[in-house]
Amino acid sequence: MTPQQYLNQAKHLDALINVRLREIDYWKDMSTNISGIKYDAMPKNPNATTDAYFVRCLDKICEIQQDVEKKVGQLIVLRDEISSRIDLLTNPEEQLVLRYRYIDNCTWDEIASMLNASLRTVYRIHGAALQNFSVPS
Repeated sequence: MTPQQYLNQAKHLDALINVRLREIDYWKDMSTNISGIKYDAMPKNPNATTDAYFVRCLDKICEIQQDVEKKVGQLIVLRDEISSRIDLLTNPEEQLVLRYRYIDNCTWDEIASMLNASLRTVYRIHGAALQNFSVPS
């Protein structure tokens, strides 16, 4: 695994958590929808669930919330690990660039502004930081 792939793990996990949170919002909206009652004489499927629709939605919400809690725990551990690895760098500018990029999820322009440096300088520092960064085995 390259240093960049290792560092990007937290960003990807954070994005996955946000996707799951949007799924919870979707199921919350679905749980408030009211379905109409059918009065036709069609025979019912004996294998169909008898739970109300909102109950199934609430079950889905609980399932996703448990997954999110698990992923948040993983993210906390991963971010701590990444932060510790960044602290091992001797150059403070390299530490800052990696923290801004991979811990704070800043854009290149934001990093350049915070460091009061050009984009080219930020890219140079980032490249050097990746060269000096050691990925745990």
